Amino acid sequence: MAMAIQKRPGFARPHPNKAWLRFRRRIPLLAMVIPGLIFLAVFNYYPMLGLQVAFKDFSFNSGIWRSPWTGLDNFYFLYSSDFWQSVVNTFTLTFGRLILGFPAPIILALIFNEIRSPVYKRLVQTISYMPYFVSWVVVAGILQAFLNMDNGVINQVLRLLGMHAVNYLGKPEFFKVLFWGSSFWVGTGFGTVIYLAAIAGINPELYEAASMDGAGRLAQIRHITLPCLMPTISILLVLNMPGLLSAGYNQILPLMNAGNQSAAEVIDTYIVRMGLGQGQYAFTTALTLIMSILSLFVVTSSSYVSGRLGGTELF
Repeated sequence: MAMAIQKRPGFARPHPNKAWLRFRRRIPLLAMVIPGLIFLAVFNYYPMLGLQVAFKDFSFNSGIWRSPWTGLDNFYFLYSSDFWQSVVNTFTLTFGRLILGFPAPIILALIFNEIRSPVYKRLVQTISYMPYFVSWVVVAGILQAFLNMDNGVINQVLRLLGMHAVNYLGKPEFFKVLFWGSSFWVGTGFGTVIYLAAIAGINPELYEAASMDGAGRLAQIRHITLPCLMPTISILLVLNMPGLLSAGYNQILPLMNAGNQSAAEVIDTYIVRMGLGQGQYAFTTALTLIMSILSLFVVTSSSYVSGRLGGTELF
């Protein structure tokens, strides 16, 4: 006797009207996404059409679309000694900034976490955050007030002591120290925000159990706090890696002059000088395209390495 085969409810094809009903119920949510998609399309994706300038002999009279194609002629910066000097300066400054500036917020956040007085803790945190909200132009003005060769505070003290004034702002050997020091002063305090939030999310029962086992504060930091912070540290380290290709022209331009340009000229200032200063828009577009590709490669490769080492991956 043939038995009737019953279809499982899970394999039944949904009625066409059900899919339409689900879509219609989600129309308000989808409508909320539309402005964001339009913003991304207009300000993030549509400007990418301008990358074709890197392969054209661009002129304002012809415009982007009617300028003649030149192939790879605009990539001649790969043979420029000035470009490679700016690359060396960029990596020198950014590697030092990463080595000094990345572990500093972690250490400071651990110190803040050990402060038991809430009032004193909030006061110290507020003071450490304040430099982050100071413009780099103001930071440059502060450095000028202290280090100016003619009327800077430090050089006036040196003259009172019978010593010669030092041109701190005009010598290449001092620029690296100024860059690293100002980056450390501005970014360390604000960098603790994420780490303090991650520390606040650690289960306090872990500390209670460790304390009952006789673990001191240093042992708790080593065996509980730092391991729990490792996912956050891994993510932030991966996100900081593209910063190796960009020293930040807004920090360097106010401090750069003819005396220290050999050490202060980085890729960012090189692009600004060649693009806005000399009007070589196709040249700087080609250079920016290469730097964007390198930044993407650095992020993806560092994320992959972080995942293989037991950390957290972005992708």
